[in-house]
This record gives sequence, C-alpha cells and structure tokens, in this order.
Amino acid sequence: MSLADLRDSIVALAYIVATILFILGLRDLSSPRTARHGNRLAAIGMFVALVATLMHRDVTSFWIIGIGLPIGAVLGLVSARRVAMTAMPQMVALFNGAGGATAALVSVAEYMRASGAGDAKVSMGAAAVTGLVIGSVSFTGSLIAFAKLQELMSSSPLRFPGNRVFNLLLLVACIVLGWRVSTGVGGMGELGIITALALVLGATGTLPIGGGDMPVVIAVVNSLTGLATAVTGMVLDNEMLIVAGMLVGASGTLLTLLMSKAMNRSLASVLFGGFGAASGAVATGAVARETRTTTPDDLAVALAYARRVAIVPGYGLAVAQAQRELQAIGNDLVARGVDVTFAIHPVAGRMPGHMNVLLAEANVPYERMVELEQANAAFPDTDVVLIVGANDVVNPAAREDKTSPIYGMPILDADRARLAVVLKRGRSAGFAGIDNELFYRENTRMLYGDAKGSLAAIAEALKTA
Repeated sequence: MSLADLRDSIVALAYIVATILFILGLRDLSSPRTARHGNRLAAIGMFVALVATLMHRDVTSFWIIGIGLPIGAVLGLVSARRVAMTAMPQMVALFNGAGGATAALVSVAEYMRASGAGDAKVSMGAAAVTGLVIGSVSFTGSLIAFAKLQELMSSSPLRFPGNRVFNLLLLVACIVLGWRVSTGVGGMGELGIITALALVLGATGTLPIGGGDMPVVIAVVNSLTGLATAVTGMVLDNEMLIVAGMLVGASGTLLTLLMSKAMNRSLASVLFGGFGAASGAVATGAVARETRTTTPDDLAVALAYARRVAIVPGYGLAVAQAQRELQAIGNDLVARGVDVTFAIHPVAGRMPGHMNVLLAEANVPYERMVELEQANAAFPDTDVVLIVGANDVVNPAAREDKTSPIYGMPILDADRARLAVVLKRGRSAGFAGIDNELFYRENTRMLYGDAKGSLAAIAEALKTA
C-alpha cells in the first residue's frame, strides 16, 4: 500500500468515527440531562473531521487555514461567553446565517476553480448553483430573523402587495439562470445575478413571518443551512460535509415539524400565514380590561400553604435573568413539603429548549421539569400556578376562541388550576401581539413589575409565611 493510499484510508476511517460521534451527540442533545455530554461528543467529532480534512491531498494552503482557525476560534469563544441567555436565539440565527454564507461562497469558489481548469460538469454546476441559492437564502433569512428577535425591527409580519408572486418569480429566475450555468451557457454574470436574487429572496421570504413564529423560522433556517452544507460537500466531493450537512438538515427538518405540531399549525401556514399580526385594537384591549392584582406577601402565603405548585417559565424570565430567584423559591417550597414542578411548553421562549437550558443553568433538577401533556393532566389538582414571563403559551383563547390566530395551538392549561398568578412587567400583549384571556379570569391574579424583583420579594416574604 502506498503512502497516499494509507492516508486516504485513515481519512475515510476518521470520517466514519466523526459521523458516529455526530450521531451520538445528536442523540444526547435530545435531553437536558445528557445535552452537555452530547455537545462534547459532537465537538470531538468535528475536531476529528477537521484533522482528517487537513490530511487530504486537496488542501493547498495551510497558511490560510492557520490564520483562519485562531481568528474563528477567538470569535466563537468570546461570543459564546459574552452572549446572554436571552440573546441565545439571535446567536443561533447568526450562526445559521454564517453557515449558509460559507456554503454559498465555497460553492461559487469551487465552481470558478473547476471552470478555469475546464473540469466543470453539468452535475457540478447544478450542485454549485443549488448550494449558492440555498446558502444565500439562509444567510439573509437568518439576518432578518436576528433583527426581529433583537428587536432591531418590528416583529410583526411585513408584507407588500404581490409579495408571494414576487418571491415565486425570484425562485423561477434562479432556476432558469441556474440551468444556464449548469449547462455551460451562462457564466459568472449569471452567477452574480443568482446570488443577488437569492439574497433578496431570503429577505422577502422571512419579512412576512411574524415574531411569534421565529422559533420555527430558526429551525427552518437550520435545516436549510444543513442542506446547503451537504450540497457543498457534493461540489467538493467531500463525504464528511455531505454526511454532516444531511444530519443537520434532517434534525432541523424534524425539529421544524415538531415545532409546527406544538403550535398546531402546518409549515405552510408558518411560512405564509403571517402569525403574529395582531391588530392594534386587540393589543390595546389588554390595557382597557380590568385585572385583579396581588402582592408578594399574599402570594407567599398562598404558596406556603399549597399542596401542589406548578411554575410556568417564559421569555420574560430570561429577560429578567431571574431563574436563580425562581429556583430559590422552588427549593423553599420543596423543603416545606410542597410538590413543585416546572411546566415547560415546547415553544416557550424564542427557540426550542430555551427554558430547559435556562432552568438547568440555575440547577433546577431535571425531574421537576415536566412537558405539556403531563403538566395539563395535573393542573386541575394544582393549588397555585406561578406564571413568570409567559404569555401566549398559557392563553385560553387557543382552546376556546375560534377567531383567535392561535386557536388550536396546544397550551398549558394554567387557567384550570385553583389559582393562577401571572408575573408580568407591564400590561402589553405578548410577543405574538395577542391579548391573553387568562389575565381576566376570576381565579387569576396579576403581579406587575420586574420578575427578578418580584421573585426576590416573594422569597423574602416566604421566610415569615
């Protein structure tokens, strides 16, 4: 066996090992208890894949790689350490966008190299154009998702007349120009036009989607980035990129379907329905209607003498960074013999698993985190439900009002408990812009103010309750 053959065998074996580690990592990421281990496995797999790729004979410039690796490592490390938990969805959106942009650039660069050498085939041209289009759409779509989540722009659906027809024409134009490039009729001019059209398509395809659907959009963009990576692997004839891209694409697609199911909506309605476009009258109604309020002292008494308490965390908890105060209250109640659970809705927060990670960060035991079905079965026998910063996921309109945009979405039935207490900063509607009927029920009490301050006051009052 020659040295080149031995090297190829080692690379192939390393790719198999990396693939197995990726699969095991994805499996462990499905549970908060094993997520850290899964993340480590996936990181090791990526390291193995990178080392094996650097051994490949097609690597031509180690200087560029040597410069790029530390720059990327520093940027990633600093970003990961500095980003707040509330901004994690935005960071994921940016990472997805970076992956899409990379796939698009690599596809174009490799096609240019092959064209210059006279090696460009129809199949390679088709793969390059596909990677370019999907990567570009993923890039600008991710930037729009980031801007909406970061509140740099309105989270409401933004449309213009003929929006869908315009997007369809952009897609058709990309296909026609892509066919010209693949068959050798077109050249770099067509590639430039395709890039511009795809970038516009990513933006105009994401702008009409409301903020309430951003968790699903993140999952969609994630699957698109994985698909773009897989197509780039075909362009480069790199098996590892194909496998890794398909794993990301498949997991992103599965997550998208699960999220859509959790909202009781089809993917088409998410992408084209404009959920979150509540009218100003609806939002204003939340201010005009009367609510019943409570105080930290009164709530502390109710919690101290309860037999069963359920806590529903939402994005407002993340904004206030009050997870540790909430965990302290939970520990106090458990010490008193109260049965305490944390009810997690599948789309609570602004990305899948957001609340689970937030609570795990505060060392809330995994066994106290319960999913929607288990929580709903226990609510009728629950004395107090403490809702901290959650809104749309506890709105009874999803169960009762057929005219509501969220009708049919599975919710946490907090209104069926004996007492529901909502901690909320102000009287505005939730992220989806929809008024919450729970706030006006006879068994509901509101505690307005910053969640961290309110929880701290409740914890203090519990000491004498």
